[in-house]
Amino acid sequence: MSGDNMELTINQIKQLKGETAVPGDKSISHRAVMLGALARGTTRVENFLTGEDCLSTVRCFRALGVPVEGPDNGCLTIQGVGLNGLQEPVTILDAGNSGTTTRLMLGILAGQSFCSIITGDASLSRRPMARVTTPLAGMGAKFIGRDNNNLLPLAIRGGQLKPLNYQSPVASAQVKSAILLAGLFAQGETSVTEPTISRDHTERMLKSFGADIKQEGTTVTIKGRPELKGRQVVVPGDISSAAFLMVAAAILPGSEVTIRGVGVNPTRDGLLEVLKNMGGQVELLNLRDQCGEPVADIRVKGSDLQGTEISGNLIPRLIDEIPIIAVAAACARGTTVIRDAAELKVKESNRLATVAGELTKLGAAVEELPDGLIIKGGKPLTGAVVDSHGDHRIAMAMAVAGLAARGRTVIKEAQCIPVSFPGFADALKSLAVE
Repeated sequence: MSGDNMELTINQIKQLKGETAVPGDKSISHRAVMLGALARGTTRVENFLTGEDCLSTVRCFRALGVPVEGPDNGCLTIQGVGLNGLQEPVTILDAGNSGTTTRLMLGILAGQSFCSIITGDASLSRRPMARVTTPLAGMGAKFIGRDNNNLLPLAIRGGQLKPLNYQSPVASAQVKSAILLAGLFAQGETSVTEPTISRDHTERMLKSFGADIKQEGTTVTIKGRPELKGRQVVVPGDISSAAFLMVAAAILPGSEVTIRGVGVNPTRDGLLEVLKNMGGQVELLNLRDQCGEPVADIRVKGSDLQGTEISGNLIPRLIDEIPIIAVAAACARGTTVIRDAAELKVKESNRLATVAGELTKLGAAVEELPDGLIIKGGKPLTGAVVDSHGDHRIAMAMAVAGLAARGRTVIKEAQCIPVSFPGFADALKSLAVE
């Protein structure tokens, strides 16, 4: 196994054995910086994910006048400025490739009385923002941007927000979080109702920082103008990163891997359910609470996987894991059908199309649906040259497929992997039995 800054080469291996840890949770790292900045006092963040997306969030808040030290050995120290302490930036805020940075920042910037402009890279500039700007405009924020305020760059003039009761047409943590963060700056109660519950890291962290927030069914309500207080945050390992190692162990007979300290939030644990439904051997050990988030050590053994059906309320709990689930399905017996996942068309790449195209290069039988995939498993995979399309999750999914494929697999544009999993290739190498 070898890699440089452009390509990653993966050779077929026999199995994976051993224990490891994965980088800090990406979603929680973003939110810790944001709420630490808006709180009064000092917030110390441990096990912060030092991937490019989260560093984009740090840079944005520094540009807004928030003192942030680090990351130093995975630790950040943020001197919070309170809800009213952000300063008008003198430069354009650059979110890089991070949709989370952009959409959540739009909620925060909507609450500011100054003018700001946020942009991103070419990929992010193609991703839809109207799902956030439309409800925020309903609260009183003003936006100017391409495609009727749907595409970056976006200019924001905020302040004087009024509360909103929003019925979201999609179950999206980013949409929900943007509105809840804007609700911090509005007098009164702001609520978001979703068709199904999306990941709830924002709600959990807002509560831990002192916000008045409650949930009834699929509706979350926040009371505006709270006094947020700085605190210590220990970020759990990212289950979306652990997913690649979990599936790698599950598809290679004789494997046994334990991943320590992984967040197993019930709004994010859909992969665990899918692997068990496929006949995978998955155990949660040492379950505990860490800063309001459930954390466990996850043990996975090589299994004879079988096809399954994935749709409905399960999709929001595993939306980021579908590329690697497709790899598990390609290595399983029988057919796997994934539906209700049209959201994947507007991620870092059109993940439905790219997963189908790249897995097919390795010999898998994959059919793209308008809202999902049909994968006929059991066909032996053969190494090939594949492309990440600049998408970190596609790159890592193809690398895991390469572990089970005959011969050598080369992933082009592999430099995107550290966006969410710095040290991914080293983690695989440390567990590989060739």
